[in-house]
Amino acid sequence: MSEAPLAGAAPSLAAASFEGLCPRCGARTLFAGLTRFAPSCRACGLDFAGYNVGDGPAAFLILIVGAIVAVSAILLDQAVSPPWWVHLVWLPVAAGLTIYGLRLGKAALLYQEHKHRAREGRLAE
Repeated sequence: MSEAPLAGAAPSLAAASFEGLCPRCGARTLFAGLTRFAPSCRACGLDFAGYNVGDGPAAFLILIVGAIVAVSAILLDQAVSPPWWVHLVWLPVAAGLTIYGLRLGKAALLYQEHKHRAREGRLAE
C-alpha cells in the first residue's frame, strides 16, 4: 500500500487499526517505529502529537497476552509434556503479541480521539 491518501476518504476503525492508517486521509503514515507514532501525517499534515493515547492499551494488553501465553503454556505442557526448553517459544510469542497488540490498541484509540474530537478537559472561566 502506498503512502498516498486513499481517495481522500477517512478509513474505517478496523482498517486504520490493522494497517496503521492516518484517521483523516487513510495514508499509511501513523507509525514511525514499531509502536511509536510519527509526529504528523506525511500526506495530509495531521499532527499526531496532539493526541493523548496514554497507557490504556498497555494495561489491558498485559492481562490479555499474559492470559493467552499462560493458558497456552499450561495446555501444551499437559498435552505433550515437552522438555523445559520448548517453553522458550513463549518469549517471542509474547513479545510479538505485545508489539502487535500495542500497535492495534494505540491506533484504535488515536482513531477514536480523532473521530470524536476528544481533547483535554478545560474548566469554564
